[in-house]
Amino acid sequence: MSRRRTLRLFGTDGVRGVVGQSLTTELAHKLGRSAANQIIKKNNGCMVIGRDTRRSGPSLEQALIEGICSQGIDVDAIGVLPTPAVSYLVRNHKTDGGVVVSASHNPAEYNGIKFFDNRGIKLDESLENLIESSLDSYNSNYTKIGTSLNDIQAEDDYLEHLISCIDGDLSGLCIALDCANGAAHKIAPRAFRELGAEVFCYNCQPDGLNINLECGSTHPQTLEDICKKEKVDVGFSFDGDADRVIAVDENGNHVDGDFIMAICATELKKAGKLANNTIVTTVMTNLGFYIAMEKEEIKVLQAKVGDKYVLDEMLKNGASLGGEQSGHIIFNDYGPIGDGLITSIKLAEVMKRKQQPLSELTKIMQRLPQILINVKVKDKHKLNGSQKIWKSVEEAEKHLHGRGRILVRPSGTESLVRVMIESDDHDHAEDLAGQVAEVVESELG
Repeated sequence: MSRRRTLRLFGTDGVRGVVGQSLTTELAHKLGRSAANQIIKKNNGCMVIGRDTRRSGPSLEQALIEGICSQGIDVDAIGVLPTPAVSYLVRNHKTDGGVVVSASHNPAEYNGIKFFDNRGIKLDESLENLIESSLDSYNSNYTKIGTSLNDIQAEDDYLEHLISCIDGDLSGLCIALDCANGAAHKIAPRAFRELGAEVFCYNCQPDGLNINLECGSTHPQTLEDICKKEKVDVGFSFDGDADRVIAVDENGNHVDGDFIMAICATELKKAGKLANNTIVTTVMTNLGFYIAMEKEEIKVLQAKVGDKYVLDEMLKNGASLGGEQSGHIIFNDYGPIGDGLITSIKLAEVMKRKQQPLSELTKIMQRLPQILINVKVKDKHKLNGSQKIWKSVEEAEKHLHGRGRILVRPSGTESLVRVMIESDDHDHAEDLAGQVAEVVESELG
């Protein structure tokens, strides 16, 4: 039995891998062909396709297009735009589905493929399994081959959507943007300037290889240094496909998704716009967030890591806001997917309306010490079966004495195991996290 049959191709955010190794144009063609059958299941349909700035993007995109068109499905190619733009255009253009070629926050040697249904929602696991199981079995439709057209209006359509998500403007704000040399490098500065902000743009010159390279939401130090030196009101750091954002306040302090959600949830509640007075987060959310939301009398629900799982809980419970500490935040009134641009615009809107600096707004919650160690491993799937690792986790829990928590989980997109410990004692948490990480590396590294 092949490896593809024993391990799922799809992770928490589509198919992802190193280009030329686990992700090839041949696989992209098969995925496009199979997805066209499983998502649309009829002729004369249409899918939207977009990508980020990786050098491997055009060839994978073309392979996907050929696979989709071979099944009689048309393709609306929008070029380089953020992942949430594809979700929006699927809904706005009333197409049958969408697909993005991007590996999000991963370095340039990686790429990925993620699909959307006709609601602009990421596929559930059952549909992903159908796509994977039918990769090598399909019926070619030679009576009707789909066509591919470049949508030159797509960026303007998405821009209009971004601008419409707030009532006023952002005039008077000075904003620094780190676009990670990725999909937001044009649309982000354009959107903020259209809204009246003064904008300084950094890492907005992609060359196909510099996406996420020591920049973007996973390397916020770049923007933190800029905000310390320059007189800006706020900085926003996106990842490669701009479905997440990390903010930086006027003093150069890191403001993650937990703080952004706390600020926005509280403001939405005051305005009577927080549906069911509920917000959805994940197991990675800091305990300080829960304490803050309890004070604000906002109900918090917890989902698995991954914005599609957050959305599932939001839809089940009628919530309009949810997200992750990493900066994937869903404002479901504007779209069923994490959108870094909408999140940053909504946060800037709060700053403008309240006439308060971000450093003041973040006082809504106090972050408990949280240590996160990412351990590179050869096979993350062996984590559950390692008795030594779970024994070390058990010992660490005993030493927390009920004043914290430990979470050990495999990454959904990389060959990593994440070790996270929260405690009211930073140094103690750091020591315990290091001990568990050493066992993980010894067993799986």
